Amino acid sequence: MEQYVRTRGTEGGFMKALIAGDIGGTKTILALYSTDKGPREPVRRASFPSAAYAGLEDIVGEFLAGVQEKILGAAFGVAGPVIDGSARITNLPWTISSVSIGSMLGTGKVFLLNDLQAVALGIPQLTKSDLHTLNTGEPDPSGPKAVIAPGTGLGEAYLTWDGLHYRAHASEGGHADFAPRNARETGLLAYLMERFYHVSYERVCSGSGIPNIYSFLRDVCSLEEPTWLAERLAKAPDPTIAIRETAQDPDHSCDLCRQTMRMFVDILGAETGNLALKLLPTGGIYLAGGLPPRILSMLEDGAFLDAARAKGRLSTMVHRMPVHVILNTDVGLIGAAGYGLENIRNH
Repeated sequence: MEQYVRTRGTEGGFMKALIAGDIGGTKTILALYSTDKGPREPVRRASFPSAAYAGLEDIVGEFLAGVQEKILGAAFGVAGPVIDGSARITNLPWTISSVSIGSMLGTGKVFLLNDLQAVALGIPQLTKSDLHTLNTGEPDPSGPKAVIAPGTGLGEAYLTWDGLHYRAHASEGGHADFAPRNARETGLLAYLMERFYHVSYERVCSGSGIPNIYSFLRDVCSLEEPTWLAERLAKAPDPTIAIRETAQDPDHSCDLCRQTMRMFVDILGAETGNLALKLLPTGGIYLAGGLPPRILSMLEDGAFLDAARAKGRLSTMVHRMPVHVILNTDVGLIGAAGYGLENIRNH
């Protein structure tokens, strides 16, 4: 864990600060920001394994231990729907309350945002170096923007232009029904319907969904699982990482892992195209989350964009939409921090 020292302002007093966080099913990132600086300049930053803690309060307490700054407020992007100042994390047994956190911090200015809304808020803060463009398209400078983020789960959000700036909107679109497009995907749906009450896109188009595809191809499609790979997966803390890395390893790859990731990319492309039709994001489509930056070569080989554009009579419309991969994995933190700094300055 990083060690911190107290920070003093220019007048000799303790710095006034905002604590911001990106709260995910796998990890929680917290950072401290001076109210005099912007959301891309954290004073302190640390990452925590989410599942190792009973709740966000425990992580915040550990992060702030020994910190002398005056905390004026907090803003957290959380992986789950936010209703009336509270949120239940989708892939963790946590409930987060702005009132509880505020009581702990001694401030009433605690803001909870859906994590994808926070990502969307961070997009206007990004630079060209933060992005990898898959399709230049024909961008509309004030057109809507869409965000799709395969990480531990599958998040979706969007931005609309109000004449002065972009406004971010949350959604839970990743939990919409998975719609197969061919015989193999229909088989995948049938296989998963025996295991889950509801088969959403998140079940097949996220880090937690990759092992589902792998199991289907092994169990139903009879793709061979090498003994060495079975042993590796049995020992792996996260089978998704092992499957992805094996698919990308030129020396120790296997057809099962390659086809798993290819199917994942095809489904991600199809759902990206679905989002494009629903939102008409002429300002651009942004792939966020932990997976896209790690599989750039797979996203660039043509299959992803082909699946996104395979929309019949509206294929040409989707073709014109810019598509970018967000390389800066702190975009959600940047968005939450920007939201929090703006609100504590204006109130």
